[in-house]
Amino acid sequence: MGMKKKKGLEPASVIGYAVLAVMSVLAIVPFALMFVASVSSEQSITQNGYSLFPSEFSLDAYRYLGANASIISRAYLTTALVALVGTFLGLMMTLLLAYALSRQNLPGRSILNFYVIFTMLFHGGLVATYLVYTEQFHIKNTYFALLVPSLLMNAFNVMLARNYFTSSIPASLIEAAKIDGASEFKVFWRIVFPISMPIIATIGMFIFIAYWNDWNNGLYYLTDPRFYNIQNVLNDMLKNIQFLKNHSELGGEIMAAMANLPSSSVRMAIAAVVAIPVLLVFPFFEGFFVKGIVLGGVKE
Repeated sequence: MGMKKKKGLEPASVIGYAVLAVMSVLAIVPFALMFVASVSSEQSITQNGYSLFPSEFSLDAYRYLGANASIISRAYLTTALVALVGTFLGLMMTLLLAYALSRQNLPGRSILNFYVIFTMLFHGGLVATYLVYTEQFHIKNTYFALLVPSLLMNAFNVMLARNYFTSSIPASLIEAAKIDGASEFKVFWRIVFPISMPIIATIGMFIFIAYWNDWNNGLYYLTDPRFYNIQNVLNDMLKNIQFLKNHSELGGEIMAAMANLPSSSVRMAIAAVVAIPVLLVFPFFEGFFVKGIVLGGVKE
């Protein structure tokens, strides 16, 4: 008998790989444009627009950010601490609630499920939320303003984790542990938690990115720059540059110099400064991220 010829790729597979390759390149292009624009001169961006190759190389945008290094460093530290603490607390609250909702014998389970889903669809509105947090919880101009409102627990994450526990954790495994005398908390901590790393990494990434990119809470609840996170600081810097450029008609050498500030390249430099840490972390969670999304999205 002769050796069987190796079967080549199906045309559909070739087309699928080609489409994925094109989409991958298209996903990288915006980041390349962002970085190239951040190292381009303001004049070249104004004259030639954005391109993948800088027509005039310039580090003015990063020099401007470097001049505010102390403020940016403090804001980075604030952002990192708030994101890490918020991710830990958010994960614990989300997983514990999701595990309870995944238990079929939980008294009032349907009511609790409805309550969680209801919060995905309706909320009290910005004015009511602001009054509650400032008048009742007194979080204005504190680090709790960056930690607590709207980010600590998300109903979507709870449902994602609940579906994962329901569809991916064998009920027989939990029952066997209970027969051996394990309490509900021990079952969760010793059995469910270790085999739920895909959904834990997925939700943890969601929460971390939400904290890292958050600037709404700082806008609403902070007036003291000492508590600003990196998003609020960079947004404040961008507004200052735009103000100076818009009022350059006041005259004088100082205002004329201010009018030449690299506003477009600074925007891109700010975006790069904020995005790079997340881009460096994401590849380490990518495998867990995809698996957690697929399994957590399965309906109960």
